[in-house]
Amino acid sequence: MTSIDVQDLTKEYGSVRAVDGLTFRVLPGRVTGFLGPNGAGKSTTMRLVLGLDRPTSGTATVGGRAYASLSEPLRHVGALLDAGAAHGSRTARDHLRALAVSNRVPERRVDELLEETGLASVAGRRVKTYSLGMRQRLGIAAALLGDPPVVMLDEPSNGLDPEGIIWIRRLLRRLAGEGRTVLVSSHLMNETASFADHLVVLGRGRLLTDTRMGEFLHARVRPQVRVRTTDGAALGSLLARHRLEAARDEDGGWTVRDARVDDIGRLAFDAGLPVLELSAREATLEQAYLELTAGEAEFAAAQSPAPTQEA
Repeated sequence: MTSIDVQDLTKEYGSVRAVDGLTFRVLPGRVTGFLGPNGAGKSTTMRLVLGLDRPTSGTATVGGRAYASLSEPLRHVGALLDAGAAHGSRTARDHLRALAVSNRVPERRVDELLEETGLASVAGRRVKTYSLGMRQRLGIAAALLGDPPVVMLDEPSNGLDPEGIIWIRRLLRRLAGEGRTVLVSSHLMNETASFADHLVVLGRGRLLTDTRMGEFLHARVRPQVRVRTTDGAALGSLLARHRLEAARDEDGGWTVRDARVDDIGRLAFDAGLPVLELSAREATLEQAYLELTAGEAEFAAAQSPAPTQEA
């Protein structure tokens, strides 16, 4: 089984501990979202896995082996850490050809990846003329060139247009469906929620959670029901009598915490209140993530004071 295994991993830069005793495992057949505030240690951890930095202590292996010990590494691990890694004076095709030759990858694979990533029509242009989104696509093509069982991508949606974002979602799901090990770092919560099965979340270099997406959401976000009737005041009194925690919304409806749609609908029906709206508010990854990482961000904007009303 080709997994990414991080064991007691620590990395210090002088007096700064960027990674602090991390232990987690990224398994094949699913997309693992790698999350954390700026400065949490995500990029450093990925660099340690890829042998670009040496750990102060602990280990990071791929399939039980250190990345540096792999011959023809593109056949084992495909990675995108920096969309600007390709030499600007080379064409996209030449960049991929050079990588293919050094890893004994057949040249036909270059054209396959240029087509798959949407770069075939601009493959003869110099990389320095590419937009950020085009460079991202080229970096993803390079990562997939050796048809590797392990794929690691850092912010792959960065710079992509809406069509590109949909494409990368489908690509990630397909790679996992083929049984590959897929680790994706991102700051975009909605995007991560659209493709990730599992989450590894860091804060200040430490592991905060390592769990399945559904379990993470259900453990951290309380269920809510949104309900609106023709008589908002009567509904509020009804909810209060049943000791339900509810907040009045701007449009006169109510949001009820820790409730089920069936229960709220039954209460309104028994009270003779016509229901105009009744729906469950799904837990979001952003809500759960912010609750978990509160206080873990290295840099955070000060909260603006609430506006005061003039007399």
